[in-house]
Amino acid sequence: MTASKNYTAQEIIVVAGSKILEDRKIVFVGTGLPMVATLLAKLTHAPGLIPVFEAGAIGPPLSVGLPISVGDSKTFTGASYVKGLNAAFEMTQRGYADFGFIGGAEIDMYGNLNSTMIGHYPDGYQKPAVRLPGSGGASDMAASCERTILIVPHDKRKFKEQLSYVTSPGHLDGSPNARYNAGLQGKGPYRLITTRGIFDFEEKTGRMRLISVFPGETVESIQAATGFELLTAKELTPFPPPTNEELRLIREEIDPAGVFVKK
Repeated sequence: MTASKNYTAQEIIVVAGSKILEDRKIVFVGTGLPMVATLLAKLTHAPGLIPVFEAGAIGPPLSVGLPISVGDSKTFTGASYVKGLNAAFEMTQRGYADFGFIGGAEIDMYGNLNSTMIGHYPDGYQKPAVRLPGSGGASDMAASCERTILIVPHDKRKFKEQLSYVTSPGHLDGSPNARYNAGLQGKGPYRLITTRGIFDFEEKTGRMRLISVFPGETVESIQAATGFELLTAKELTPFPPPTNEELRLIREEIDPAGVFVKK
């Protein structure tokens, strides 16, 4: 397929996210770009992908279009079953979610996410510099899904050595068995997709590791935009630009109104 040079940072994030998703797996989908990536995966290489939404829809085909929230009626249309929020998370806690797909405002080297507050003041939690939307179901997904896929725009303000607040647990402090000792299920963060590249997390230390570089980026430019020392894989894979067909699907079929992928 022909690669395109005319794409946005959001579009390459969507394409990268879709390619990480595997056919015939169950993915617990968060609001926003994860929804777009899930639909793109279903329309390309993963038609048997089974999405789960927080409001309780399990396995909708999403043939009626892009939902704008986890409680949108489009998440329920054609679903295998609908049993509500408690049932969706209970299914996840029993180990039936292969992936959780979430984002955040800040991330540290162990894949812990903050989507709650920015800034420490004497009154702490009650009067932060910035109040963020909060967890929603993201913390539960991070705690219970077998693996999580994370999306965070890449700049130094967001990639921090110490978070203002840990909303969604990653590999915690990176120590051996940290998640197990904290009572968490699953293996934690699997992949991180940013506006600059793709990362995994080293098994021994739980630390973020660069594995694939987006067009126009280098190891040096990515490190310069990161507030802590990055690990780098021995063999970096260059990530190809989105194809014309992938962009057509995103722009014309999945999100033509630019609800999540802005024009």
